[in-house]
Amino acid sequence: MTGDPKPLTVVTGAGGGIGRAIAIRLSSDGYKVLVSDLDESSARETREMIEGAGGEARVCIGDLTRTSDLAALTEDGAGAEVLVNNAGVFYPKTFEDLGEEDFNRVLNINVIALFRLCQAFATRMPRGGRIVNIGSRAMLGARGYAHYVASKSAVAGLTKALALELAPHGLLVNAVAPGVIDTAMTAFLDAEARAGITARLPVGRIGRPEDVASAVSFLASGQVGFVTGQVLFVDGGASVAGLTSI
Repeated sequence: MTGDPKPLTVVTGAGGGIGRAIAIRLSSDGYKVLVSDLDESSARETREMIEGAGGEARVCIGDLTRTSDLAALTEDGAGAEVLVNNAGVFYPKTFEDLGEEDFNRVLNINVIALFRLCQAFATRMPRGGRIVNIGSRAMLGARGYAHYVASKSAVAGLTKALALELAPHGLLVNAVAPGVIDTAMTAFLDAEARAGITARLPVGRIGRPEDVASAVSFLASGQVGFVTGQVLFVDGGASVAGLTSI
């Protein structure tokens, strides 16, 4: 990206893992980054990493399931050209043990907050704006994650619906569906489980946050003017190999 001032991107859940990698990558692409996260220290660390590399960033802390915090982020991010909805929650629980509270928590964060942000930012984005939602290959099915699978399936469907509705306004809406990525969210996997996953993946390795960030960078770029409503799998070939569960 070129020009002065730098275009603004908003990245939610940018305090670590995939979100941090996305924020850093988009900064290197020439964006000023608004780092959104629930944890202040993690968000500030991301900002410091961006600034240490010569980029520009600021922080907005809040719980996106709260109307006031979502409104604050919308106000702070007014005029953003790119919105990356990465914030989410992920934890295993068997179907038999799932309660309504679990389901509501995951849907509120992974789907409803994402929808409300899309709705809020879409009316403020310039033509040519991009929305990139972070889904998951879990949408294809995964044992022990019915609540998470349902939420990420909804993200994929919502992405397609919004792509149609927002295209007349000059906005593109796409999603990235990561597979198993080496982050704190997958730290529960022991060495044996990791070895098993690696052996099954066509590319022969677990993904890195930077792999997802590269896909987001592409979908957020000016190169993408004729792509909308798509879900890009970043899963080492797991989806085409028919692997639906780790």
